[in-house]
Amino acid sequence: MDAVRGPLPEAVTIGVIGAERFIHRIAAVAREETRTPYRLVTGAADREVDSRERAMRLVGDVDVLLFSGPLSYDEAIQDGPLPVPATFVPTGGVALPTALLRGALTGAVDPARVSIDSAPERDVRETYAELGVSMDDVHVLEYRESVTAEQFLAFHREHYDAGRTSGAITTVPWLAEQLSEAGVPNITMAPAVMTLRATLRTARLLGSGARLEDSRIAIVIVRLPDSALPNRTSSSNYWYQELMLSLHRALLHDARRMDAAVLQRDENSYFVITTMGSLRSGTDDLARAPFLASIRSALSLDAGVGIGLGMTTLEAEENAQAAVNLAEASSGELAYLVGPHGNPVPLPESQENPAPEPEPVADRQAEVLQEIIGLLDASGDDSRVVDADRVSRLQGVTLRTARRTLRGLVDAGLAWPMPPARVQKAGRPAVRYQLLDERLIT
Repeated sequence: MDAVRGPLPEAVTIGVIGAERFIHRIAAVAREETRTPYRLVTGAADREVDSRERAMRLVGDVDVLLFSGPLSYDEAIQDGPLPVPATFVPTGGVALPTALLRGALTGAVDPARVSIDSAPERDVRETYAELGVSMDDVHVLEYRESVTAEQFLAFHREHYDAGRTSGAITTVPWLAEQLSEAGVPNITMAPAVMTLRATLRTARLLGSGARLEDSRIAIVIVRLPDSALPNRTSSSNYWYQELMLSLHRALLHDARRMDAAVLQRDENSYFVITTMGSLRSGTDDLARAPFLASIRSALSLDAGVGIGLGMTTLEAEENAQAAVNLAEASSGELAYLVGPHGNPVPLPESQENPAPEPEPVADRQAEVLQEIIGLLDASGDDSRVVDADRVSRLQGVTLRTARRTLRGLVDAGLAWPMPPARVQKAGRPAVRYQLLDERLIT
């Protein structure tokens, strides 16, 4: 059986947001990297205004987001910060002279009479100076946070309709379609391969940094309220011992899902020790308090829950102590988190059911991929992009089984979900998958 050369458990998962053409280009670049394989999750967004909605669908499954350009990135953060780190492919650079050359060779546009969006004006001037071409009839609208795709469209159309340009060079795929419909000749300035490769590495570094952040130790202090304590605590006070044991069992219920250790701190409190990443997972990214619901259900009382983070274990414990004091001041209705900078964050209780545990990845996925690749080759199909219908016909299984097979390959890091093909028929388009056969080695 073939071995799998896939991403290690700690491999960074990158969510790619952009038009379908951009997603396929960056997937092709990512596939070339075999020493440290990427794991991609894609979200097709034909319009930049859809970027945030697509990104929010992916944030639970990725370590970092990569947008096709600054316009889609700014659209995504316009309504607030994203829950994970994010970056974008820069405009300009070597993509500009490539677009100018393409325009000249194809005759689509005259580089000496053209309108250009997104690229920094300084890059444009330096490029034209090196080419020895006058910029008298070259019009540039740089990208700024306040500029929209509609303004880019109006900019290009105004100059073309006035006869000042022979066409447009744009970085926005949607805009290229609109220009073509309006009869404006245009060239899409696509980022160069070296730029995509460098941006992927930047995204990996950002995602790795987030993972290091998630590896920091988080200390939780759970303390019984004074009203629950007996007048005199002693080894003979069996009622109180049973209460502490019940608290311990309630803490273990949630702690197991966070890979946390539960240790008795003193006669009326416990430590729960975990990592920031596990704490985020167990609290829906800090949207709800840990342990409060379990303790209330098991003991019918409110305990103080304080979470501390810090650069050292001592700092984390001190912050947890400050946090539990704040929690007790709120009568146990809220938990508090105190980080290295000392700013307390209240966390409310939530009765929502915890997310189900992820299913383990089957050991047979490499063999399944090899089987599908063999069937494709036998049919004379050297494509490595398939959908459930294609796999169903190749393997002679139901569509449901084929979909489950493809999802299993994605979980094993042996396939990437790709944007669906554009079809002119009614109904929801099928999801396509890029098979990563280079991650199989004999």
